Amino acid sequence: MATRFDPNNAQNAAEIEKQFAVKAVEQAQTYWNLLEKVPPRQLKLTKLDDEIFEHLMKDFPELNQEPYEGITKLDEEWMKSKDGKETWRKFIQAYEKKVQDYNFGSLIRTDAREEYSETNTIFVTRIQFYAIEVWTRIVLFSKCLNIFFQIARNRLGLNDRAHEIAKEEAAKEKAKAEREKVKGKKKATN
Repeated sequence: MATRFDPNNAQNAAEIEKQFAVKAVEQAQTYWNLLEKVPPRQLKLTKLDDEIFEHLMKDFPELNQEPYEGITKLDEEWMKSKDGKETWRKFIQAYEKKVQDYNFGSLIRTDAREEYSETNTIFVTRIQFYAIEVWTRIVLFSKCLNIFFQIARNRLGLNDRAHEIAKEEAAKEKAKAEREKVKGKKKATN
């Protein structure tokens, strides 16, 4: 008879971890490319952005405190603490039948104001990635109406710097490709 699976005591298979890491890097690159092409305030990650945002607000009210430092700069220690894990586990499970690959691994920037790097990246589940990025695109306080609109990191402008960095990187890559093209033509004529 099979024993009950306990995820807290499960061993990780190295090959499976590598495959997850490759997928997570691919997703991070895709997201960075989106930030390059689409102004973050206009970016919609899922059909459920509003629902995910409302759920995050309910389960993590501490993230909804100006100047939004808790969402701008993620605290990995808190996310991986016993209480953090339990709260996130409940949050994540709510999307089991709603979001494809909801518990698949994803990379997220710990500081929304910076680009992906070894020191600015942590591994989270796909739904955590969506929740945090949707949050940063949806939260905007309206001083005129004194209410929150459903807008987050992107609509707050927290990803604007990342958008500019991505555009600068794309311009550098394009210029480099042009230089190599010219250099290749010169070699071909010699």
